[in-house]
Amino acid sequence: MHIVGQSVRRYDAQDKVTGRAIYASDLSMPGMLHLKLVFAGRPHARLLGIDKSEALRSPGVKAVLTAQDVPCNRYGIMVHDRPVLCGDKVRHAGDQVAVVVAETPEQAAKAARLVRIEYEDLPVIDDPQQALQPGAVLVHEDHPGNIAHGYSMVNGDVDAALSRSDVVVSHEYHTPMQEHVFMEPEAGLGYIDEEGRVTLVTAGQDTHEDRVQIAEALDLPVEQVRVIYPAIGGSFGGREDLSMQTALALAAWKVRQPVKLSWSREESIVGHHKRHAFILRHTWGATQDGQLTAAKMEIISDSGAYCLSSRSVLDNLRFAATGPYQIPVVSLEAKTVYTNNVPAGAFRGFGFPQAAFAAEMQINYLAEALGIDPISMRLRNCFRDGSTFATRAPVPDGVSLTELIETCAHEMGAVKNNGGWRLPKAQASPDKRCAWGIAIGMKSSGFGLGYPEHSEARVELYGDTQIEQAVLYTAAADVGQGAHSALAQICAEALDLPIEKVRLVVSDTAVTGESGPASASRLTLFAGNAVKLAAEAARRDWRNENRPGVGDVRWDAPPTTPPDPVSGECLNSITISYAAQAAEVEVDMDTGMASLKRVIAVHDPGKAVNPQQVVGQIEGGAIQAQGWALIENFITRGGHILTDRLSTYLIPTAVDIPDEFRTILIERPDAVGPYGVRGLGEIPFIPLPPAIVMAVHNAVGVWSDHLPVRAEWLLGAIDFSPLKC
Repeated sequence: MHIVGQSVRRYDAQDKVTGRAIYASDLSMPGMLHLKLVFAGRPHARLLGIDKSEALRSPGVKAVLTAQDVPCNRYGIMVHDRPVLCGDKVRHAGDQVAVVVAETPEQAAKAARLVRIEYEDLPVIDDPQQALQPGAVLVHEDHPGNIAHGYSMVNGDVDAALSRSDVVVSHEYHTPMQEHVFMEPEAGLGYIDEEGRVTLVTAGQDTHEDRVQIAEALDLPVEQVRVIYPAIGGSFGGREDLSMQTALALAAWKVRQPVKLSWSREESIVGHHKRHAFILRHTWGATQDGQLTAAKMEIISDSGAYCLSSRSVLDNLRFAATGPYQIPVVSLEAKTVYTNNVPAGAFRGFGFPQAAFAAEMQINYLAEALGIDPISMRLRNCFRDGSTFATRAPVPDGVSLTELIETCAHEMGAVKNNGGWRLPKAQASPDKRCAWGIAIGMKSSGFGLGYPEHSEARVELYGDTQIEQAVLYTAAADVGQGAHSALAQICAEALDLPIEKVRLVVSDTAVTGESGPASASRLTLFAGNAVKLAAEAARRDWRNENRPGVGDVRWDAPPTTPPDPVSGECLNSITISYAAQAAEVEVDMDTGMASLKRVIAVHDPGKAVNPQQVVGQIEGGAIQAQGWALIENFITRGGHILTDRLSTYLIPTAVDIPDEFRTILIERPDAVGPYGVRGLGEIPFIPLPPAIVMAVHNAVGVWSDHLPVRAEWLLGAIDFSPLKC
């Protein structure tokens, strides 16, 4: 291979570093108006009336739109339970109630404050356990018990298996919400294009899915809606569910003029979804020699006010909850619950980070109870070729976990010792304690679980006797991860062309086929397969003397199957990515502050299309996980977000990142991905939080069953008198 496997320069690198890249907030058109959304500002209330007369009289105002102006006022990526504009009830403080369109942003903002709304406040449900109590107020009247989605999964007699186990550990884990903090807050420009289509230029993760939801809300044929993505300033799952897009499209459709919206950071934090908060109650058993025997689990997630992608996140737990471990007997009760909190949805990992935290902690507790070192405990039970998931599906071949674990252990300084492993000794000084921890993780590529998946691509070849240029058409969203560059490399490789001869036409529903979303660690694998096949088809067409040579291809992923409603049995995934990560953490004994000092990340990307981009993805994902584990503390109270700005919601900055970050790639080609590619976007996030928690324990003797590990909690939890390091 001459292009795949090379660290070529990203297509967008120069435009981004010079400021030439055009983002949605940079857009303008002649006659452009400006939009301001009116948020509910209260978490649960009946909407008794809206008086927009004063706002309409305000200077520069062109329209004030409410629920009565929306043709089909229900939408959602999976469940149509969310209004574009609330007309009878608001369910969280960020619900959108009215749209104000004016000549300037200042006029729109002023008029928005003049929209008079009469509410009758209702009891607020701000905790999923409270929501499940008998007699609890219903967030959605048509969902008894406030259950947005739930299931039971039984694989064997778990109580009998636990009773026969030599050791059993039970713990309850809590993982928090997390804000995406993508660099570019939500913005967009809506207008009617030359063919009469409602057109939206904005950031997102799937142009074609956005188009479907917008068309349904406006009651238009899907062909009458067009979605275009310009440069996108980050996403991490935060743009998978719509936030302001439908309201903006509604305004452009109603006023028949270009309309622009740009959210502030505070509006962004209030207005889009977060990572799900989870409660995970696990009881696991093992034999005396450390073999896992059974896992009994109850898991509750906070869906917030609407379902969004909560169903799919919860469904992933059918095989994610036990981590990458072979456990013969499993039972799982899982629920995602409506509350009046900000809705939860897609965020890097899609349920795997929460599941991995609990699974890795259970392995730690079992190892401690049995007197087995945590590396050996993982090696004894981790997936290998021939293993099966809790869903009884075979784990796809090509499992590299044992090699990843052993490599990571060696790199952090662990040594084999009498058939086991000895971890590096904790370092101690009068006011500091420093130690290592290790954890592993897995992540599927694609949605699986019976969802039919495909990706489309088109390649056109131009020239006379030789190919002078290849034009690649793909709707694949590049949200900062470098997908466009990776797909161009795959195209160039398939055509045996220099990458400079590949031109991209991207992310416009008018001219690009459906690639599927930039989510589920799927894009390079799924869209990459379509691009490779399209390039090969175009080359055959070229050789048949057609000019231009054209390849227009749809790649259908190998089928998966939906879960059995009782056992959960299914073919859940077509391929899996794996990683092992080690973290060295220093704890300040005076303040309780835990700082990440060094990270070793050992990953199997199958084939790294662009190694430099792969390393960047791993580093970025791990630092994001560092924030979730140690720094970020998203606080809601009574349904209100208290950390609604970056002065109160802190994320890792340059002074927080580790002094050393070492990435090791062990490439074991995947059977499904193009040129052996595995999905990579999410797996870097998954192992680091439990590795950090183990490192904290090894430094100061305290386990944390919750995240983030806050300094004030840790300082109070440390038992200073018997502390040995």
